[in-house]
Amino acid sequence: MTRSGAQSPASTDRHVITREAYGTDAHLAARQRLYQAQHPRHDLPAIAADHLAGANGIVADIGCGNGWYLRHLRQHRPDLVVVGVDLSAGILAEQRPPLVVADAQALPFASGSLHAVLVMHMLYHLPDPDTGLRELARVLTPDGTLITSTNARADKRELDQLWSQAAADVLGLPEGPHRISLSQRFPLDDAPARLARYFDDVRLVHLPGVISVTEPAPAIAHFASYQAWAADSGVPFEPTLARAEQRLTETIERDGAFTITCQSGMLICRTPAEPRT
Repeated sequence: MTRSGAQSPASTDRHVITREAYGTDAHLAARQRLYQAQHPRHDLPAIAADHLAGANGIVADIGCGNGWYLRHLRQHRPDLVVVGVDLSAGILAEQRPPLVVADAQALPFASGSLHAVLVMHMLYHLPDPDTGLRELARVLTPDGTLITSTNARADKRELDQLWSQAAADVLGLPEGPHRISLSQRFPLDDAPARLARYFDDVRLVHLPGVISVTEPAPAIAHFASYQAWAADSGVPFEPTLARAEQRLTETIERDGAFTITCQSGMLICRTPAEPRT
């Protein structure tokens, strides 16, 4: 049975990631859609692009998924060569080249060949995020830019509580296990200190917000997008999903909306001018 902040072994499993979780963009898109109801709305690709104002040459979006950042950079920074990189060939199928299918822990780029890299909500999928950070530092030029993002431990706590309550109902327990949390392997709370081991000038941009859903579909689709990790959830997944929808419907009918508190952030840092030993 999982607990609050539980980490699924499958969250780093190469087969699960490339075939079930991100074989297409369906699950990722479901999670992205939930943020359409967030206030304030953060234009994340634009924020990232602002921090690349001084970049030139080659920029890689590593773990680019369905190309949200790729499209923005290619439209607004045609002076850059923007390369999409992902472990899943399936999710790259609809993207425009240049594209590379590769593992972020063993990138097919020469040392010091990239002027900037984006690693957005992805480092927690690596079996060893520190190996990935060392590899990112390797491929960046001296004084290159790394931009990454992740969620805080308390992010979307209301969804965790809803899932736990639904699981308790299904299992006949006073308290049920919490849902699988991907970002807990690289949470925002710890990210600045971990990045500072390999990079200089680590800056954190907080991106708080509140999501108010007035009908269950967006939140239930968000829950359903974790289907790839159902075996590690500690509950019968479909019955718990159905019970969560019932509880959510009751809350919306009573209160008019279900409120979710978002705590995420973007981190911008620089490659040391001299390699660290």
